[in-house]
Amino acid sequence: MKLGLALGYSGARLELPLDLIRLAERLGYDSLWTAEAYGSDAVTPLAYLAARTERIRLGTGIMQLAGRTPAMCAMQAQTVDALAGGGRFIAGLGVSGPQIVEGWYGEPWGKPYWRLRDYIKIMRKVFARDEPVSHDGREISLPYEGPGSTGLGKPLRSIMHTNPRLPIWLGSGSEATVKLTAELCDGWLPMHFVPGRMAQYRPWVEEGFRRAGGGKGWADFEVQAMVSVRLTDDVGKALAVQKPGIALYVGGMGHSSVNFHNQHMRQMGYVDVAEQIQRLYLSGRKDEAIAVVPDDYVDERCLVGSPERIRERYAAWADSGATGLTVSADQPEALELMADIARERPAVGMAGAASMRS
Repeated sequence: MKLGLALGYSGARLELPLDLIRLAERLGYDSLWTAEAYGSDAVTPLAYLAARTERIRLGTGIMQLAGRTPAMCAMQAQTVDALAGGGRFIAGLGVSGPQIVEGWYGEPWGKPYWRLRDYIKIMRKVFARDEPVSHDGREISLPYEGPGSTGLGKPLRSIMHTNPRLPIWLGSGSEATVKLTAELCDGWLPMHFVPGRMAQYRPWVEEGFRRAGGGKGWADFEVQAMVSVRLTDDVGKALAVQKPGIALYVGGMGHSSVNFHNQHMRQMGYVDVAEQIQRLYLSGRKDEAIAVVPDDYVDERCLVGSPERIRERYAAWADSGATGLTVSADQPEALELMADIARERPAVGMAGAASMRS
């Protein structure tokens, strides 16, 4: 199992855990992952870390589409990749909800599926440099010829020569976007992935491979799940610490009619709970919303407890179909434990599982 370290996005102050980052690289971790909401951005910290690390991959999990045009996203990706020595940057993309897209970025929500498709295809063209970039898309076109256009735009080719196959991954969870991920991308950042969910996702992913053609399959595709890890003697307390964040996302990160995190909780069988958390949170009763989050829901998304308990529960993640696991932890000993466990218990992955079946 390739391990990653989650850095997330900042709170009121930007702080990067350099000691943990350096430890992760020494332990053989494969990747670092930043994020963005409406505070710190996902790209700038990786430019800084490119100079303070040597080999670990640098991924955005995720860059929000509305925050930058596809051409700028490609420019940022290839710039950080060049600063890092080449071959280290992963351009992880995703959409936010309409509250952020329209409220923070001032962009129309539009049709996210078609915007993603146009966005990824434009980035591919920028990286490839086969010809000046033009694109006639349903949501994004280059050159722009819409309202306010001068008509003077012209296709341009990137000045920078970069990796023409710089990896693009997508954070997705719906049937349409998971298929799109498998069709157009090199990797997948599945939303709220837990062991057992690949059975639902597998036919969607394989349909995406079919659409891609060229023999694309599991062996060409990375799947990076995410798990919170905490070494502790008090499992109940460790679960409780995570509940405010879950309540925030399930209850308040989005409008009541469009909240992807709430939808995923429902899909995992917690329909009534998801509805109750959202109702309480949006009415200002946040403490009550937090109290409603079930221990079982938290526990299946994390690895907490003694080393023995974490080892035992890790087995399900190793067999989940994921090829990588991003660890969210602030304890050096937790990073060390996960490195030991990953070496002891290799992941099978979907490609390996298919091979064994054949």
